[in-house]
Amino acid sequence: MAGALARWRAALLAVAIVAGVAPAVSAQPIATLSPPPPVLPQDQRRSDAEALADDARIYAQRYGVGLEEAMARLRAQEASVVETDAIAEAYRDRLAGISIEHMPVYRIVVLLTGDEPVPDRMIAAGGIDVPIVFRAGAPASRRAVLDAIAMHQADIRAALVDPPGMGVDQRSGRLLLAVGAADADGEGLPAIEARIGVLAGVPVHAIVPGRSADFAVAGGERLEYADHQAHRRYRCTSGFVVTDGARTAIATAAHCPDMLDHVADDGTRTPLTMVGAWGARDQDVQIHVGPAAMPPLFETGPGLRAVTSWRNRASLRVGDFVCHQGITTGYSCAEIAIPDYAPPGDLCAGPCPATWVTVAGPHCAHGDSGGPVFLGGTAFGLVKAGSYRGDGSCTFYYFMSTDYLPQGWSLLRG
Repeated sequence: MAGALARWRAALLAVAIVAGVAPAVSAQPIATLSPPPPVLPQDQRRSDAEALADDARIYAQRYGVGLEEAMARLRAQEASVVETDAIAEAYRDRLAGISIEHMPVYRIVVLLTGDEPVPDRMIAAGGIDVPIVFRAGAPASRRAVLDAIAMHQADIRAALVDPPGMGVDQRSGRLLLAVGAADADGEGLPAIEARIGVLAGVPVHAIVPGRSADFAVAGGERLEYADHQAHRRYRCTSGFVVTDGARTAIATAAHCPDMLDHVADDGTRTPLTMVGAWGARDQDVQIHVGPAAMPPLFETGPGLRAVTSWRNRASLRVGDFVCHQGITTGYSCAEIAIPDYAPPGDLCAGPCPATWVTVAGPHCAHGDSGGPVFLGGTAFGLVKAGSYRGDGSCTFYYFMSTDYLPQGWSLLRG
């Protein structure tokens, strides 16, 4: 069974990064894999309930609640999406943001522009009652901030020493500006907020998240390219299994090397063949096929789980609790911070649009690119990059939503 399980695991998760200069290595033999069986035995994979319980244990530790309460809240998080999508549509002209608050009580907060009040309400979701609180008086709507980014991104980048990251601060109704230390130290955040606010035409909230970089050239298992001539080894984390209707393949980050091997725990290397890479604007994804069919599974620290569903980016909310798997940092969970983020610099083969999603640190590092972002069996996206403080700790990472998989490819569900 160990050999069969290793063959199955060759299908899973992806994030890439430069591992640094390594001693010279000899070429390793390539294993030939026979096609795996159509399904894993049930005792080799987590059930839906077990997968959610794994994530809920991290939630319970984070917020100081019992496991039963944590599971109820995570079920409510997913069950409440239909309601918040309806609210977003009903108040689309006034909507500044929707966020989840976990403390002191679990509730959903809807921020609106204008002064007209909207009564609070209570909904039943996931087996518990969830309050929805409406707050008026936001200085700008989400749409207005997104329009400001689209119209003035080039001018804002030119107005600062380092091209900043930009996003929608859905808790305050302002344009979030992630500036570099040179700008913050030279001009100060209040002056930057005032100056860029005039340029963009919307209020600005400036922060200093730290250095931003792709997690590679470089889910949850090791993909690797060994450049024997340069004595360098590039690592990746594999992402979700995808299909074009005829083939199954693994998706990872486009900034991974074109040539990748899956590396098993025992060191056995299995070559993968790249179908294509899409690495500009709102995409950072490449797709590789292997010598055998791949199941709709991905690995986390506690074990294998199946992809059962996905969440569209338009339905993501500030405060949504999600998890990710990377070969460097392992399995961890945290809150979504910015659902509409344009990373700084030219990390998208040029300026990035505000279609990326940030998740709070501290668990991110080189080697995590391409890895899966998920909750239970629900897929959210593939990790792209992160921002680091001066001491090297992770401020946040950001991911590409599964909305932006290449045309003709979709998640394989089990």
